[in-house]
Amino acid sequence: MSKSLKKGRLSPQLKECLEFYQELGAEFIFQRGHSDENQMDDEEIRFLSLEEEIRSCQRCDLARTRTHAVPGEGNRKAELLFVGEAPGRDEDLQGRPFVGRAGALLTKIIKAMNFSREEVYITNVVKCRPPHNRTPTRKEIMSCYPYLLEQIELIKPKVIVALGGVAAKFFIPEAPGIMKIRGKWHEFQGIAVMPTFHPSYLIRNERDRERKRMVWEDMQKVMERLGRK
Repeated sequence: MSKSLKKGRLSPQLKECLEFYQELGAEFIFQRGHSDENQMDDEEIRFLSLEEEIRSCQRCDLARTRTHAVPGEGNRKAELLFVGEAPGRDEDLQGRPFVGRAGALLTKIIKAMNFSREEVYITNVVKCRPPHNRTPTRKEIMSCYPYLLEQIELIKPKVIVALGGVAAKFFIPEAPGIMKIRGKWHEFQGIAVMPTFHPSYLIRNERDRERKRMVWEDMQKVMERLGRK
């Protein structure tokens, strides 16, 4: 968590942005002295500040090779959180998670689960693209570790879907491998975690219908846990 967040202060950039909106007459942001549902609450401000911090992060060498850091997107109060490995080429260019071929497949999976992308939150363990889409190093993962922890704290999801081995290891450090743990419920800080294959793995093994069937079985368990089945 950043120092500014710990102390409950806004960064100068975020404060300037909010004051700009106020000058434009966007009273729904400020409305001092009122507590109606339109007022921006402390957690929303923390989330905005966290995203800003991620976009300007210089904690590891990936900051030198990225185009954009990718904080994540979706419903900040989502009951379902998807966590992948790291941004790829398309994500790095657009600054959004899962927008390439793997993203299109994930979107189809989400819709098949009776959700929309806007209802869930999607992010990655590592927020910047590793060169040539290589697997993130431990140093890179640990640099981003606090960001994902704070996202989870703010979102408070009921279920986390860990997409692929890197995400599974984040939540289940003792995991022997994604093949052995997928489809089985685990727990992280009191939150149910379902590990499954990463969409990019399914694309690389496009003819393997068995793997696709496994992922759908895993997602059906998630749907059942969330009352969507």
